[in-house]
Amino acid sequence: MGKIVRKMEVTLKELLENGVYFGHPTRQFDPRIRPFLYGKRQGIYIIDIEKTLQKLKEAASFLKKIASQNKIILIVGTKKQAQAIVKEIGEKCDLPYVNYRWIGGTLTNFQTIRKRIERLEEIEEMEESGKLDLYTKKEKAMILKEKEELIKKFGGIRKMKEYPAALLVVDVKREANAIKEAKKLGIPVVGIVDTNGNPDSVDYPIPANDDGLKSLRLILTKLGESILEGKAEAQSMPEVKGEENESTD
Repeated sequence: MGKIVRKMEVTLKELLENGVYFGHPTRQFDPRIRPFLYGKRQGIYIIDIEKTLQKLKEAASFLKKIASQNKIILIVGTKKQAQAIVKEIGEKCDLPYVNYRWIGGTLTNFQTIRKRIERLEEIEEMEESGKLDLYTKKEKAMILKEKEELIKKFGGIRKMKEYPAALLVVDVKREANAIKEAKKLGIPVVGIVDTNGNPDSVDYPIPANDDGLKSLRLILTKLGESILEGKAEAQSMPEVKGEENESTD
């Protein structure tokens, strides 16, 4: 690839400047997040960013290791403020992502999901070959609308041919169904956990503001850098590729 991969580094100053410490108002609270709190200010919980830094480094190290084994990491973030950055990091790291809506069975009913992706590819092939023009105007419009919906739902995972080795989730409360499916299959999860979320629901919790654009961009960018480091390592050790590239069942 010939790209220079920057080593992931993050400081407390960056976490402060990007508002990573802002939690939810005190009425929205999960007591299990208590060990990661610094205190409260004007009715808002404040996250202890020293703990965020520690947990972010642990998660980054784990994701780097997965990437260095040439395994798949699925990024999930469907809330409005996460959609663009999830797509950006997914494409930058050449990883599958879900940023529209988690479709039930994306992992636990993977074969059915693959059929929907095959349908998308079939419509695209019809477009390219000109077969679509043989349909009536109304039929063609309906098929193109179907294509649009399929891209929205499955465009980010269309290249995912096997189970991911890990999930990276933006908001553990919102993406509870994705986490549930991953757990059923024994897939480890890295998750950004705000003060209304349960850190015990994931294997690698990162206590942080999961609503702020700047906070999300900083955390996902840093994790993306670690993933790219791991991928660069994998490329420098081609002999490991074959034996490590097995899907998680």
